[in-house]
Amino acid sequence: MDEPALVIEPLGSHHDRAAFSCAEPALDSYLQRQASQDIRRRVARVFVALGDAPEKIAGYYSLSAASFEKDELPPALAKRLPHYPVPAAILGRLAVDRTCQGQGLGETLLLDAIRRVVRASVTLAVYAIVVDAKSDRAVGFYERYGFRAFASERRRLFLPLETFERLGL
Repeated sequence: MDEPALVIEPLGSHHDRAAFSCAEPALDSYLQRQASQDIRRRVARVFVALGDAPEKIAGYYSLSAASFEKDELPPALAKRLPHYPVPAAILGRLAVDRTCQGQGLGETLLLDAIRRVVRASVTLAVYAIVVDAKSDRAVGFYERYGFRAFASERRRLFLPLETFERLGL
């Protein structure tokens, strides 16, 4: 029997946010209490992965625009950038429901987020995607995909878009 196709779409009022539960209470709380407000205020876009049931959220991530000072980067990268804030996209949150963990959904969500940012960068300049990892385990997850730590904060990581574009994914 074929597995149902995974759908990733913007968070809507018909999605069952209350049933979502991952290993991180702050990520559960964000989806259940804050995500809709952030969308309405235009400070974040939230995308959900749906599996078997069209309203059940298997995982989600959020994206926002941001910038950072080039001095936060390793010197070899910083020297190639201008002396004004560097445009970025923030992957603010990424979480997978407990029932779907260990099946590669985190990677699928991450790649979907990066692809969306790459498409947006055709219209709006974006140098890198930035994440603030909640744990050392999360740092390891992002590092496997080429993210590197900022000079000043070990759990704040970045991925220059050119790195991803070179892979052709």
